Amino acid sequence: MSSDLTSRIHPEPVDHFDTLPDSLLLIIFNNIADVKTLGRCSVVSKRFHNLIPQTENVVVRVDCVISDDDAASTVPGISDKSRGPFASLARLVFGGIVKPILAIWQFLGPKRPSFLSPPSSSCSTSSALSVGGKAEEDEEGGEQSGGGVTHHSPTQVLKNFNEIRYLKIELPSGELGIEDDVLLKWRADFGSTLDNCVILGASSVTHSPIVTSESVCVSVNDDNGSIPESFYTNGGLKLRVVWTISSLIAASARHYLLQPIISEHKTLDSLVLTDAERQGVLCMNKEQLEELRVKPLSASSASKRTLVPALNMKLWYAPYLELPNGSVLKGATLVAIRPSEQTGQKEVSDGSWVGSAFEEPYGTAARMLVKRRTYCLEMNSF
Repeated sequence: MSSDLTSRIHPEPVDHFDTLPDSLLLIIFNNIADVKTLGRCSVVSKRFHNLIPQTENVVVRVDCVISDDDAASTVPGISDKSRGPFASLARLVFGGIVKPILAIWQFLGPKRPSFLSPPSSSCSTSSALSVGGKAEEDEEGGEQSGGGVTHHSPTQVLKNFNEIRYLKIELPSGELGIEDDVLLKWRADFGSTLDNCVILGASSVTHSPIVTSESVCVSVNDDNGSIPESFYTNGGLKLRVVWTISSLIAASARHYLLQPIISEHKTLDSLVLTDAERQGVLCMNKEQLEELRVKPLSASSASKRTLVPALNMKLWYAPYLELPNGSVLKGATLVAIRPSEQTGQKEVSDGSWVGSAFEEPYGTAARMLVKRRTYCLEMNSF
């Protein structure tokens, strides 16, 4: 009777999570998505540990990359702003080539020895990145420095997930080193090769009081839509070519390094590789993912990136573009790119494809630009 009385006074604690069905827990885990948080959840209980690998939505945020300051300092003109426009062009060109190698490859490529990491690097510990326990990491040969820091590729981080359908990987910053007041954004869709790419750039972005739609129309149409002669003589066109090439290099480098994930996770319906600054977004849908699995990509012989095919490009330019939110884009430029072999399959001038490539207010800027005069360019494979 005494034990019975004790149980009534001090009832055993009830774990309310035990009363939830697995399907509801998976909905919660899918809304959490963040791979580090899911990794911590997996050590809460055996039930969580068995359910986490069934998560369909996963987000991997990269918070540690090897500093490229030393490499950047070896590039002439990368930090010397007194050398004029050619120094700026050099910074853009080499920034678009060096940073994908140092920043993306460090995370997306094979696991690198810990002694390559700078002593001051502030990276997440291995326990925060792995879904499995510490014992599993030790068995898998995770390389660890004296400070307990390891470097894993997404292939390793994600290997315990077997039901991923929607995957997003976010880099800490964009690859292209541009000036603070310069706008440069791109979005690229890939299958086994480039399907399309849209690039939006401006030499400067300022803010003015909110304007009405009528004043927007006046500011956009106060010229005949032609590119001024000074655009060709003061380096404006050359700078846009550099922006285009650098963006394509960054996109193709990201695409190349996603192969292991795509081949191992055949349940994927959508894959997005972006960066915290939203400078560039690489997207692949279910059909494009399947295309890459059955049709190997062509790699560039010069570096670890996908070969960019011969391209047809359409360019729109406005010396001065006011947006409804008060932003003013000077030297606004929009470039819509498709492989030459796909020309005619999808028109870019309707604005729906191009305008949906960017978040607001830049989607509005793209839709305004495609109403202007169109200039056609071609680019060879590289």
